[in-house]
Amino acid sequence: MDIGLVGLGKMGYNLALNMIEKGHRVVAYSRSNSKAEALKADGLKATADPAYLAGSLGKKKVIWLMVPAGEPVNQMIELFKPHLSGGDIIIDGGNSHYRDSIRRSEMLKEQGIDYVDAGISGGPEGARRSPCMMIGSSPETYSYLEALFIDLCTEDGCLRVGGAGAGHFVKMVHNGIEYGMMQAIAEGFELLEQGPYEIDYPALSGLWNTGSVIRSWLVELTGQLFSENPGLANIGPVIGSSGTGLWAVEEALQQKIPLPVITSALYTRYRSEQENSFSARLVAGLRYQFGGHEVEKP
Repeated sequence: MDIGLVGLGKMGYNLALNMIEKGHRVVAYSRSNSKAEALKADGLKATADPAYLAGSLGKKKVIWLMVPAGEPVNQMIELFKPHLSGGDIIIDGGNSHYRDSIRRSEMLKEQGIDYVDAGISGGPEGARRSPCMMIGSSPETYSYLEALFIDLCTEDGCLRVGGAGAGHFVKMVHNGIEYGMMQAIAEGFELLEQGPYEIDYPALSGLWNTGSVIRSWLVELTGQLFSENPGLANIGPVIGSSGTGLWAVEEALQQKIPLPVITSALYTRYRSEQENSFSARLVAGLRYQFGGHEVEKP
């Protein structure tokens, strides 16, 4: 399939390589000619001309956005919309707010353009090899794109979860759960750190990831992090927040649904801006491990 990819950050670039490796033709949008030239070495054709990009995609055009949530998505939609027509598709693979995705879908529908919101999990390495995708779209549009999603994702790693906005809604909840799981792991190791024993954290993480109830990729990454950075001495205590956890808590408040674990994890991220703790450094390090999110130096 021909794909016009917009956004060549960590996730977008790795997703482009994944697409090419699976036999799809990718034309990327890049406003930097030097970057466009560098991408040729990876088999990725790039252009700074949105009209040229859209015109090179064949009859049914698919534009895949991998840009930050909010105004950047709006800007890219407005940039490419004049070059699209009825039946064409825009996929938003970023972490947009699901209400924005609903609004964009309704707006684009007036021009006959199908809008797909794709929540993508797995970090940059997942995007390169085998991510998990939560898709919001019409059944017809999903049917058209399903082979592409199956190609890109891990086995059984893509699912249409509902109509417009559903993909980003589910990804928002996914990230809220992620907040709580990382916080629980970090608090457990905080207790171990303050305890009376000298414990080999990489070995313990490996043990817990071998048949225990809490085995997971996050526990695996915890062991990897301690192996690379014993004592977390080179990691600052500030935990970044992309916004999805806040949106999950705001949604819960509107629906009067208690989310004590996720809300506490969100507050801990805000608290990390004010104090230094072992658990905060561990969560910050885990975010770097799976998502490449930069950490502050101590």
